[in-house]
Amino acid sequence: MTLEPPPEHPTDETRAYRRALGSFATGVCVVTADSPQGPLGLTINSFTSVSLEPRLLLWCIDERSERWPIFAAAEHFAVHVLPAEDQATAERFAKGVALLQPGEYERRENGPPCLPEALARFECAVHDRIQMGDHMVVVGRVLAFDTAEGDALTFWRGRFGSLGADQ
Repeated sequence: MTLEPPPEHPTDETRAYRRALGSFATGVCVVTADSPQGPLGLTINSFTSVSLEPRLLLWCIDERSERWPIFAAAEHFAVHVLPAEDQATAERFAKGVALLQPGEYERRENGPPCLPEALARFECAVHDRIQMGDHMVVVGRVLAFDTAEGDALTFWRGRFGSLGADQ
C-alpha cells in the first residue's frame, strides 16, 4: 500500500524495486492513535506478529509521512485488520492527515481510539521504536484484542482485493 510518495526523484531501479515489493499480497490495516488535534488513523500493510509470549506485534511508518511525528510520540495505539468491505476506510486513511470525528471511534478506559468495525483489533502500548532506513519500526505490546468473522481486505500490485475462507 503506498501511503506516501516515493522519493522526489526515484531512479528506475527504485521504481522497479517498489513494483517487486508489490508482488507480495498483504492484509490491510489501519493504525489509530491520539494526537493534539484529536484521534487519527493511518493505513498500513506492514503489520506482523512478533511474539506470542509476550504478545508483541510490529508495523512500520515512513519518516516522510505527515503523521510520523504523531506515531513517533504516541505511547498507545490500536491496529485494526480491515474487513473486505472496508476499502473506503483504507483509502480514507492512506494519505494526508486523517482525523477521526466523534462517533467514528470508541475507547476502552484509557486506551487508544478504536474503529468499531475490524476483523481483528489489537490495542497496544509501545514496546520499542527502531529507526531503520527511511522507516520507523513500531513494536507494540498487546494489551487487549478482539476478533470478528468475515473476509479480509488485501492489497496486491497496487490493487485492493479480498481473501476469505471460501476462496
